[in-house]
Amino acid sequence: MGPAALRVAGIASAVSRDDRGMRDCGDLAGPDNPWATSVDGHRHLPQVAAWARTVAAAVGQELDADRIPVLLGGDHSLSIGSISALAKHCRTSGRKLRVLWLDAHADFNTSAITPSGNLHGMPVACLCGYGPPELTGLSGSTPAVHPEQFRLVGMRSIDAGEKRFLGETRLEVFDMRCIDEIGMRQTMTQALAGVDDDTHLHVSFDVDFLDPDIAPGVSTTARGGPTYREAHLCMEMIADTGLLGSIDIVELNPARDTRNQTAELVVDLVESLFGKSTLLRPRE
Repeated sequence: MGPAALRVAGIASAVSRDDRGMRDCGDLAGPDNPWATSVDGHRHLPQVAAWARTVAAAVGQELDADRIPVLLGGDHSLSIGSISALAKHCRTSGRKLRVLWLDAHADFNTSAITPSGNLHGMPVACLCGYGPPELTGLSGSTPAVHPEQFRLVGMRSIDAGEKRFLGETRLEVFDMRCIDEIGMRQTMTQALAGVDDDTHLHVSFDVDFLDPDIAPGVSTTARGGPTYREAHLCMEMIADTGLLGSIDIVELNPARDTRNQTAELVVDLVESLFGKSTLLRPRE
């Protein structure tokens, strides 16, 4: 239901600011996920792998056509497919890849430490090579992405085993305490440090990145997230780079929303991500 809610809220108009000509490619088709217990630490692995392959193929096609892929989810496991395609594309084109992971959760669990077996809690780990081969090898190389290519922003709900694993792997994480202490502007300045015209900048935007007071329409709410203005500043600073190359928008759950307000907020933020601003500001 997430993509439908975003379409109703006007996502097509929000991304039409891009001058390469945006088009709605419609919904991808994949297997249903009937409720199942965890098998070897993973729930629904065959279904998630099938979806990831389909997503990777679709995103690769758009990249080859020099368009900005905008993936509407669905849960965050879909990013295994989209980012695997990006990693392959960047290796082929010789470009650098930077992934901004905007999320309340680090999504760095593995089958050995997950408390649930849910693969939507594992995409960052899978992309870094820690996971089942059906998911880690989608880009044609394992790992698809190295930890130093990620910047995780907005974290405030991390499992105990996941926390230890993050420390061992040394991913760069800007949690909510960091944002509280140095502010969103300095956080994003650090998260975007080093990007240049040779960088493909990907934004993987989990809607639960936002505080549930302004975005209740998600399944895994976590209090204490970015405010309305902090979220807009985050998107505006990404837009200011002029380097946005692709985006995932995931985890919107209209069944938990109120009058589609979360979808409308997401569309508002995507407009900022694609360059809408109050004033004309020069790129720095």
